[in-house]
Amino acid sequence: MAFIELDGLEKVFTVRRRAGLLRREKREVRAVDGISFGVERGEMVGYIGPNGAGKSTTIKMLTGILTPSGGRLRVAGIDPSSERKRLARRIGVVFGQRTTLWWDLPLRDSYTLVHRMYRIPDDRFRANLARCVELLDLGDLLDVPVRQLSLGQRMRGDIAAALLHDPDVLYLDEPTIGLDVVSKAKVRGFLRDLNATQGTTVLLTTHDLTDIEQLCSRVMVIDHGRLMYDGDLAGLHTAGDGERQLVVDLAHESAPIEVPGARFVRAEGPRQWLAFPATASAAPVVAAVAAAYPLADLSVREPDIEAVIAKMYGGTRDAGRESVR
Repeated sequence: MAFIELDGLEKVFTVRRRAGLLRREKREVRAVDGISFGVERGEMVGYIGPNGAGKSTTIKMLTGILTPSGGRLRVAGIDPSSERKRLARRIGVVFGQRTTLWWDLPLRDSYTLVHRMYRIPDDRFRANLARCVELLDLGDLLDVPVRQLSLGQRMRGDIAAALLHDPDVLYLDEPTIGLDVVSKAKVRGFLRDLNATQGTTVLLTTHDLTDIEQLCSRVMVIDHGRLMYDGDLAGLHTAGDGERQLVVDLAHESAPIEVPGARFVRAEGPRQWLAFPATASAAPVVAAVAAAYPLADLSVREPDIEAVIAKMYGGTRDAGRESVR
């Protein structure tokens, strides 16, 4: 049996909408529609998809916040909705746009409250806190009220709080949203170390493909509440016919760049955009550009997840669809 197991999981919401001046009508929104998958202990899995696809709804059912409308769900052999308190000791959760820290208290006091809530043995708490403080660079922030922390600082503080009780599984919902490059690097490095040294199972939802590429060996795509893909990231790009972009800054304005293996997309002054297959190496394209054009700078941009999914499943999403995140 997998450590996390979903079998035909469903979540249906009833939505009331105004249908005239005095009348409201009800309709069902199927946020999660028959999803089945398993995650083994120690795996690090990306769970991705467009806004409204059902990612956060799935996470909320995995944590016991929401009760499934149908199907079967187990985490470490526990039914989250019926044994939520028992499960809470086995899981850690970080929602990128919400904090579990106490807003007006110093970060240190929030950790003390977590210590008491989970009844963590003193030695274990001190060791875990010291490790998190060192790896997440929290030493200078422990006496700062949470409300005075930047988004990146607060996010690192939230991740530490979720791990003080040594959870077996960590759910991360957009953990790097709005973070600067330095903060993202610290969070990613910490998560890699956590998975490698502690064997913590990680389920990561994000719109940042770099998070997935640097952290996850497996990715699942959910769209319209259904599991559309389960495999590695290279396979996702192949299935979606995705493209990466090479952003080239030339020394001066030039005619459209023409090099083998890439197509010209657009230009703005001396800056030009080229596209090439996501499964191809950027090196030959970069070498060709550098050899033939006066290059000032360049960067490679990964495919947008929504664009990949749109190509995989037939173009634009239904703009009129009710969505529940």
